[in-house]
Amino acid sequence: MTDFSTTAANLITDSRFAAAIAVALISGLVRGFSGFGSALIYVPLMSAIYEPRIAAVTLLITDFAASAPFTVSQTWRCNWREVAPVSLAAILTIPLGVAALEYLDPVILRWFIAVLVTTLLVVLVSGWRYHVEPKLPVSVGVGLVAGVGAGAVQIAGPAAIIYWLGGPSRAAVIRANLMVYFAILAIASFIAYSARGLFTADVLTLSLLLGPVFIGAMALGAFLFRGASENAYRRVAYAIIALSALVSLPLFDELFR
Repeated sequence: MTDFSTTAANLITDSRFAAAIAVALISGLVRGFSGFGSALIYVPLMSAIYEPRIAAVTLLITDFAASAPFTVSQTWRCNWREVAPVSLAAILTIPLGVAALEYLDPVILRWFIAVLVTTLLVVLVSGWRYHVEPKLPVSVGVGLVAGVGAGAVQIAGPAAIIYWLGGPSRAAVIRANLMVYFAILAIASFIAYSARGLFTADVLTLSLLLGPVFIGAMALGAFLFRGASENAYRRVAYAIIALSALVSLPLFDELFR
């Protein structure tokens, strides 16, 4: 208990903690509303405030704890024929992403985040769509790419978001697909991170401090989704991505430190 109290006190008195609270609040709100987006805001900002390792592991813990109760109800609303192949393929490449998180320079990872988010934004804003049912080979390819992002920086969304948000499914189905998919990948990431010893005392303590803020914001976002239209859902999703593309650039680190 003494060790926890000391670690918590050091984190709270750190000048960066207030910014971390703000990031948890904003990312939790959009996660609850859209079913995705927390990583696209949380990871780039928290990486700028602390570092990619702390960003990835704290997001995994707080997001999974917050989303698990909401995800249970989505398991019968999602389209399992779409979710299962993408998720299983992603699990195979999560260890590659974890290796990148451990051994790549943090700045390189930051630019990797920027590229992921920017690519997603360009594809979606371009208006690209497809009007056929998802195919198994494409689903597997999407999952393999997503697994690397999940393991490295807990950004498993871009490939899957392009795949599902660009398609003909209704917003409620897309949201359910994403929430269940993220939960499956989170469980796989817990196993991979634990095997590599990434759950350190500072990360666990910070997660406990940020968790209540994230959970409360996520509950509010889920409530707001009930009255949202299809068009509003997509506009909010695009706004999330656009903001993340901007703030993820390492060029703006001075804003957070």
